[in-house]
Amino acid sequence: MRITRAEALARFPNGLGDNRDEMQLSCYILCHPIVKSDGEVIGVIELHRHNIDTPFYKEDEEIVHSYLIWGGIALHYADLNSIMNKQKKLNDFLLSVVRSIFQDMISMDAVIKKVMNFAQRLVDADRASLFLVDSRTKELYARIFDMGSGKDQCGSDPLLENSVKEIRFPIGTGIAGLVATSGGILNIPDAYKDERFNRGVDQMTGYVTKSILCMPVFIRSTIIGVVQMVNKKRGLFTKDDEEAFEMFAVYCGLALHHAKLYDKIRRSEQKYRVALEVLSYHNSCSDDEFELARAMGVPKSIPGLDDFFFKPTSIDGMQKVHYAVYQFIELFGLTRFDLDYIYRFVLTVKKNYRAVPYHNWSHGFTVAHCMYCIIKKTTVFRPLEVIPIFRHF
Repeated sequence: MRITRAEALARFPNGLGDNRDEMQLSCYILCHPIVKSDGEVIGVIELHRHNIDTPFYKEDEEIVHSYLIWGGIALHYADLNSIMNKQKKLNDFLLSVVRSIFQDMISMDAVIKKVMNFAQRLVDADRASLFLVDSRTKELYARIFDMGSGKDQCGSDPLLENSVKEIRFPIGTGIAGLVATSGGILNIPDAYKDERFNRGVDQMTGYVTKSILCMPVFIRSTIIGVVQMVNKKRGLFTKDDEEAFEMFAVYCGLALHHAKLYDKIRRSEQKYRVALEVLSYHNSCSDDEFELARAMGVPKSIPGLDDFFFKPTSIDGMQKVHYAVYQFIELFGLTRFDLDYIYRFVLTVKKNYRAVPYHNWSHGFTVAHCMYCIIKKTTVFRPLEVIPIFRHF
């Protein structure tokens, strides 16, 4: 397009694209589209003459056209280079996500913190929230909520973590609930102009929500959670943010799924250990253990054993077995009891005590010794009460 200043004013009363003062003095104007090889217009070049009293001619238009053929190619490859660099940055970022999350999968909470931290960095958001789906109660819940400024090195917000242990709300409530129901992406440039936005959280926290980017997290075509980004630090959330975040959400789903499996495996291992401990309570002493203890024999006398100030910590675990047998014989004799049976009983009791700091074999022996001293030195209990009381302890 080749026009004069008078023609421009008549056709474009609102002014040209460049409204600087010197451009308003232009006498002649030449505008030419910048076209890609597929015919797509990607720009327009605008040339002005205001110091030369010579209009643009057809030859000028042909020169500009020839130049812009190469200019269009250059811009096209520059655009491709920009896209490739952006994709490379995204790939490097996602690789760091995979390395960080999958190499150090300690617990579900640790994975959630990392996911939220990486999500914030990806779209340059001020705050992040991740809600998981509870399919049993049809609710969304979060144990770590609204990570933002003031977080520690692990990416957590101590103030919010201490104040909010877990929040829950029905699926379908609020922005996150709507995303969990629809499975679509929501990019809201102005939260307060959207009637679906719940202003109660802002009123409670004093934080002002401006823009929101909310996306579902899938695993095997099932929504398992929703990630919500709040307030992009510079500008609004863009289409590029949505595309990058959508790819990131795939890795989120895998990380959360594996974290759940890890938690299940860990809980199963804990149940297995408890089951083994419970089964160990029913262990009996082996023949070798019995023969070894029986060969050592019962001490003939133990001075000071019936004293309350006797120190059970001064003897080892096997000595406590012999001392316990000695106490039993001292109290009840062997006319009605078999010595081998007593030894097997005491060894089995010792074997079924767990190696814990408090309720262990040493503690059991100490309590039994206390009852031994009470029975020996007092007449509080009747003969029929003595045996069950001592055996119980």
